[in-house]
Amino acid sequence: MALVSYAARLLQHVAIDPDRPAVTDEQRTVTRAELDTLATRTAHALARHGVAEGDRVTIALSNSVEFLAATVACWKLGATPQPVSFAAPPREVEAIVELADSRVVIGAEPGSHGDRVCLPRGWEPPNDDAHRDTDWAPLPDAVSKPWKAMTSGGSTGRPKLILAGDAGLIDPDARPPLMLDAQGNGCLVMPGPLYHNGPFVWSASALLAGSHVALGGRFDAEATLAMIDRHHADVIYLVPTMMQRIWRLPPDVRDRYDVSSLRAVWHLAAPCPAWLKEAWCDWLGADKIWELYAGTEAQASTIINGVEWMEHKGSVGRPFSGEMKIARADGTTADPGEVGEIFMRPADRSKRTYEYIGAEARTLDDGWESLGDMGSIDADGYLYLADRKTDMILVGGSNVYPAEIEAALEEHVAVQSAVVIGLPDTDLGSVPHALVHAPHGPVDHDELRAHLAERLVRYKIPRSFEHVNEPLRDDAGKVRRSALRAARVDDAADKA
Repeated sequence: MALVSYAARLLQHVAIDPDRPAVTDEQRTVTRAELDTLATRTAHALARHGVAEGDRVTIALSNSVEFLAATVACWKLGATPQPVSFAAPPREVEAIVELADSRVVIGAEPGSHGDRVCLPRGWEPPNDDAHRDTDWAPLPDAVSKPWKAMTSGGSTGRPKLILAGDAGLIDPDARPPLMLDAQGNGCLVMPGPLYHNGPFVWSASALLAGSHVALGGRFDAEATLAMIDRHHADVIYLVPTMMQRIWRLPPDVRDRYDVSSLRAVWHLAAPCPAWLKEAWCDWLGADKIWELYAGTEAQASTIINGVEWMEHKGSVGRPFSGEMKIARADGTTADPGEVGEIFMRPADRSKRTYEYIGAEARTLDDGWESLGDMGSIDADGYLYLADRKTDMILVGGSNVYPAEIEAALEEHVAVQSAVVIGLPDTDLGSVPHALVHAPHGPVDHDELRAHLAERLVRYKIPRSFEHVNEPLRDDAGKVRRSALRAARVDDAADKA
């Protein structure tokens, strides 16, 4: 097995077919050769700003050719790309940049991070005769160690950096992961934001496999179907929020687009309601629907195909990599079917799959680590998610998992998204409160209660409902639940 650097692998694809599309965004398409040229020019410019092997570069850009060109530029220098949300509050970005100790921040106004070099949005590397002899020149081969540095934990107010355990090396003879085309002729449609780990990993893997990466901007359900049709995409990455918005399109709109080219529909990042997944299996064929459960930390993962899921509805599959177990609050191993905290560890415990900066792992003995998720494993080894440990609501001594209520609410035809939080209650300790986004107008609360009464036991039904006018989850399917709760607790305190 002869490994090559990520930069070298991309150059191999350029040599095979320089004119094949590499990246499409909302503005343009660039070929493999054009992406390589832009990345090379960007790398030379970063090098003049002091970026060298081992440095980190923060990328605060929207989904674009420039985002992926900056990523490849980092790999060419042996530096580590460090994506961050271009829409994050300045204080959060500042905290992340400080953690990363980034040499350069791309997508920030000069002076916004002290003495660090900041290149504003819209910046382009020099493209003039004075730089032509240098900035078009190939760079010496380099390996990024690690190949990515993602962020997480912003919803807690304490961002952390998660450095990948792997260097930027790849076996060019190995079959690509994630059902990507092995001949380099595929197309990945990526509607998710690249600053999140899943979209970043899928897009990077697609580039390295030689696939065309078609990037969406702010998520639009119909535009996503149009991208699949236009580019004959064979793989797409979605989160359940996106799946629901696509499914809620009028049937004549949904059927307007040819999506028969799809071989794999990946969904992850949040629990998928069973009714929604079943609808997609019926629509596209269960064999095309794939789900992956893992953390950015990558200690272990599960994968399940739609055909297998139909026999184990609600499961996210059995471990595909690493090991998993369920632990009770006292650390003992739970019985099959018993809900507890999910712990994971790599199969090879001598190898670290990640490194934290700004956080410590929650651990048990023998290398077991938790990401804070709750779930159960049945007698056949299938994992079922319950919710985040920190999101669980204790109602009069009973555990209530918001994800279960949210899934039931989102079955209502008028509800596009829902988020459930726990609010203080003098009698029960906490009670569920539902935030509901219904684009076509508020839904009567009694109607929502009746809808939920057919699906949930009484103590799980929210005591109060609140209608909001904006989507509750971002395009990656994430929600800042703790911030929503804090705002409502503070508001209640002000009115008291």
